Amino acid sequence: MASEAPPSLLDRYASTAQELVVRSLSFIGVNYRRGGETPERGFDCSGFVRHVFREAVGLVLPRTSREISRVGETIPPKDLRPGDLVFYNTRRAGFSHVGIYLGEHRFVHAPATGGEVRIEDMRTAYWVKRFNGARRVAAADTPPIY
Repeated sequence: MASEAPPSLLDRYASTAQELVVRSLSFIGVNYRRGGETPERGFDCSGFVRHVFREAVGLVLPRTSREISRVGETIPPKDLRPGDLVFYNTRRAGFSHVGIYLGEHRFVHAPATGGEVRIEDMRTAYWVKRFNGARRVAAADTPPIY
């Protein structure tokens, strides 16, 4: 009996990215809450990203968007793939906001007080003006960080 070949790096990455995207979309509509890290209590941007990465792929990321911006590898916007992180300057401070890239110029995030987890288009003027960069933290061969 022939054994199955292990999944390729591309297949593993696609699976990881798909899990991140699917998990992040399951929280659409959850209320924003400063300091929030659970769907029951609400999310702030970094709490949302931390929760999705922990639940989807077992990665435990730092607490703030600025700290998360130092994890993984920097990637140019043209190389964004679903599951990558996108960072913005929304409080007159670099890397003060983070979201999860979905593909097709869209990302999902927990926006601000009074808002809820939602999808945004990165090409709108507001987001273009505030874009700080992107990081890839969940490659297929990335072990969990505890």
